[in-house]
Amino acid sequence: MFFQVYGANALIQWGMLLVVLAGLILWNEFARRTKMGGAITFFLIPVLLTVYFVAIAIGARSGAEWALNNQTHIYMNGWFHYAKLYAALTGCIGFMMIKYKWGIGAKHWFKPFPFVIVAINILIAVVSDFESAVMGWNKWWLSSEGVWLYGGWHNVFNGLAGILNIFCMTAWWNVYPSKDKKDMIWADMTWVYIVIYDIWNFAYTYNCLPTHSWYCGIALLLAPTVAALLWNRGGWIQNRANTLAIWCMFAQVFPLFQETFKDGRQWFSWAVLPVQYPDGIETIKQLYEVAGGEAAAVGTTVDSVAANPTMMTVISALALVTNIIALCYIICVSKKRHINPYKEDVFVNQKYYKDAMARADVE
Repeated sequence: MFFQVYGANALIQWGMLLVVLAGLILWNEFARRTKMGGAITFFLIPVLLTVYFVAIAIGARSGAEWALNNQTHIYMNGWFHYAKLYAALTGCIGFMMIKYKWGIGAKHWFKPFPFVIVAINILIAVVSDFESAVMGWNKWWLSSEGVWLYGGWHNVFNGLAGILNIFCMTAWWNVYPSKDKKDMIWADMTWVYIVIYDIWNFAYTYNCLPTHSWYCGIALLLAPTVAALLWNRGGWIQNRANTLAIWCMFAQVFPLFQETFKDGRQWFSWAVLPVQYPDGIETIKQLYEVAGGEAAAVGTTVDSVAANPTMMTVISALALVTNIIALCYIICVSKKRHINPYKEDVFVNQKYYKDAMARADVE
């Protein structure tokens, strides 16, 4: 329905999806369970990668062949990927400060930090959605990552859904370390928010990262959701930040793992395309030829090649509708109980909330 996962490569495409899902879940468990695991994942590795990224940038500016041909420089040099990586890492470090009560992480005024950093991450994606609408309204356009995107109402719907999603985060001050010090607990961020966020974020990846969305739109969203629903209630947002940062670091260094090039070539057989490319790789090849081949620059537009935006519109409209419903519910409950939903818990009657609060170290 959403992806072209049939034919000769279907088995390896589904298999690699499961490998990525399992890898993210396991690495998240390594990072969350001990201070050492968190330090290696969110301090040591990012420092080493930053040195690597700076070296690539300096090398590319000086014309060094190794840097100019580096896959990070060629395929992941756009503003979005770096912004997302370091915003996610900032969240991971801040959440560790809260759960271990490090420095300002133990202060009451710091408790809204999770809301702020999540809102920033959402707004980064919202800007990307609106950018696609402006750059390619009802036509194809070539992004800075060399991906052919198709803009339209779906970007507007999902951009609005993202803005509403920010206001669906409740009880900003009610975050706590878990009793076992493995997690930061945000109990009022229950399955309601998890569902509407996952729908919105999947729509975002589907609209703006279509050639990567099989992995970053399914496996990456499922990993924290599975953990939160099965064994880590109340810790979803920490799981989400952890797995997002882990995936961003991996994808920034090894983008060819999932890459479909602007000329239609695929490095590995497990790369997957969504149905917005009606004829799969052939559609991309046609776009490349019509746009002038290697002469096609960032922002190049094509309106003579067929697209199939139906599923992008459906999932983006669903994201908008579900976020509207959730926000209306929050407003109704808040009025009925005479509470401020951003200072007090809203979903107190849900079993998920009660299970999460049972894990929280509330002083």
